[in-house]
Formats: sequence, C-alpha cells, structure tokens
Amino acid sequence: MSFFTGEFFFTVFTLLMIGALILGLLQLPLKWYNLLTSALIIVLVLKDTPNALLYFGIYFVVELALVKIYEKLRKKYGRNIVIYRVFVFLTLIPLIMFKLCEIDCLKDMGWFQFIGISYLTFRVVQIIIETYDGVIEKTGVLDFTVFLIFFPTFSCGPIDRSRRFTEDFEKKYERAEYLELYGIGLEKLFLGLVYKFVLASAFHRLLEMIVRRTFLHMTAYAYAYGLYMFFDFAGYSLMAVGTAYMLGIKVPDNFNKPFISTDMKDFWARWHISLSEWFRDFIFTRFIMTSMKKKRFKTRLTTASVGFMINMFVMGIWHGLSIQYILYGLYHGALLALTEIYQKKSKFYKKNRKKKWYKFISWGITINLVMLGFLIFSGHLIH
Repeated sequence: MSFFTGEFFFTVFTLLMIGALILGLLQLPLKWYNLLTSALIIVLVLKDTPNALLYFGIYFVVELALVKIYEKLRKKYGRNIVIYRVFVFLTLIPLIMFKLCEIDCLKDMGWFQFIGISYLTFRVVQIIIETYDGVIEKTGVLDFTVFLIFFPTFSCGPIDRSRRFTEDFEKKYERAEYLELYGIGLEKLFLGLVYKFVLASAFHRLLEMIVRRTFLHMTAYAYAYGLYMFFDFAGYSLMAVGTAYMLGIKVPDNFNKPFISTDMKDFWARWHISLSEWFRDFIFTRFIMTSMKKKRFKTRLTTASVGFMINMFVMGIWHGLSIQYILYGLYHGALLALTEIYQKKSKFYKKNRKKKWYKFISWGITINLVMLGFLIFSGHLIH
C-alpha cells in the first residue's frame, strides 16, 4: 500500500475519515484518533518494503533520544554552539546514510531505506534548532510522536512546524467549526485527486510521446514535465492538506499559483512553499546573520548572493546526489543571486517594475527559466 494511491489505501482512508467525522460531530477530541490512525496507516504502508518498519523504528527511537538529550544539555549549558552543531549533525546522520545509498558502490547497504525520511528529518532538525533558540523549551513524547508520524504529511510534506502543529493537535473543536474545516478539507482532497490522477496523468502520457531530442521536442518536454511535476506534487499536497484539515490539523498549503510568478524570488515564494520557507528560515537567514556578524563579505549584496547559492545547493543535494539534482540546485541558486543583484542595482528595474508591460515580459522570462530548470531536474537534458 502507498500513500494516497490504490484501492486499498482509499478504502481504509474513507473508513478512517468517516470515523473522524463522527468524532467531530460528537465534539470529541481528535488527538488520540490522529495518533492511532497515523500509526495504522504507516504500518500498512511500510510493511511492504523490506526492513522499512525496522529502520523507521530505529530512526524514531534515535531521533526522540537526541531531542530529549539535547533539551537537558540546552538547560544545563545554555546556547553552546558546539553542542548544538553536534546534535544537528547527529539528527542528520540517518538521512545522510539514506542518501549515500544512492551511490552505485554503496546502494547494496540499504541503510534507512524507508519513505518519508527526508521530510521527517526536517521536522526533527527544526525542533533542535528552535530548542537552541529558546523558542521551544520542552517537547513531550506524545507531541513528538504524533508530529513525526502524522500520516497525511509523512512521505512528502508539506513541512509543518512543531509548535503550530501541537496547537491544532490539542485543540477541541466545536461542531460548526469542525464541519467547516472538514468541508474545506474535502474540497482540497477532491481538487488534489483531479490534479494528480487526471491532469498529472495526462501530462505524463504526453511525456512518453516525446522521444526525439530536437530543440522543439526538448522545449515541449520541459513544459510538459514542469506541468506534470506541478499537478502531481501539488495534487499530492492538496490531498495531504485536505486530509489534515479533516483530522483537525490546519497544515499549511504548499503551492500558490507558481506559474504566474514574475521573477525567481516570486516563484520560490509560491512553489513548494513549506520547503522554501524551511530553507529560508533555517539555512539562508542564519547564514546571512552569521556572515554579517563575522563580516565574511564586503557587502550585504554579496552575502545574499552567496547565501542563495549555498541555500539552493543544499536543496539540490537534499533531492538526491545525482548530477541533475545538484545542477538544478546550483542553477536556481545562480538565478536567485542574479535576480537579487539586478533588483538591487538596476535603475531600469526600479523605474519600470510596476508597469504592466514590464511585468508581462518579466513573467515570460521567468516561466521559461523555470521550465528550463525542470528540464535539468528531469535528467532528460544531460542523459
């Protein structure tokens, strides 16, 4: 069984959502129901992959232990940067081991090969970072467990934040408020189904028809792949968000009309929003602040440009260690850096940026750059 795919999943899913609706109508809390349903779904999904449940169990115990140990060390030693960095690295080790198995000579090791480890690691690292910042003082075992295993967002996000999630998890809804939330969730769920199983499937079939490698065919492939990626991933995200709403958790949306973006910064504010915001808050902004404090670069513009390159390079290798993912990250890092330089330095931009003709031209350039990025990501350009 896979998340949001197949007859068996949707049969179990429908029964569980009916159960949630009954609890909501009775104005009973959903917190324990969320925990039990997530545990059930994850067991059903992971049991079909060899050793996946075992690796997930090890991962869960190790990451929980790291969070609880770091809590105690944070209280005892305060904002000790060395301890903090060690624990961030320790939380990343299972993901690093997972990614190393993508290398041909290491693939037989099969370390931590279970679906969702990348997104789970984001959640744990966020808890460690915000504990270091003093924003989080204590993470309860129950809060950690349900935050980590919440099944709608387990495999592909969106990436929620623990404090926001916990507020919803503990909330008891009045009947009218819950029914409104459930209705919004159903709308998102059905729209996601159309995106993923109708529109994404149509563009996937189109991709299979493009076999020649002329300029026109490559251009068509880039656009078809970009639209396939959007409808497939946005569809999944809508189903995940809709399901979360039906379970009383207002998971943030992941896409906001990305193909109307007028520059690359605008695109990344609209595409895979939860991932973009995670990288912005926990990598880019912290790099900028540290670099300004230590005066690593002469100007803030240079600092921002380097920050964009590092930020997107890390995002690229997070997707995978294959060359197309690394190039994809560097490509978007360079585009973001150039956009920043142009917008800060260009008098032409400052004079015309609000004019309709300029916005239209800017949109046209942006959409073509975005689609070229998707072509790089697909691997079709370099293989």
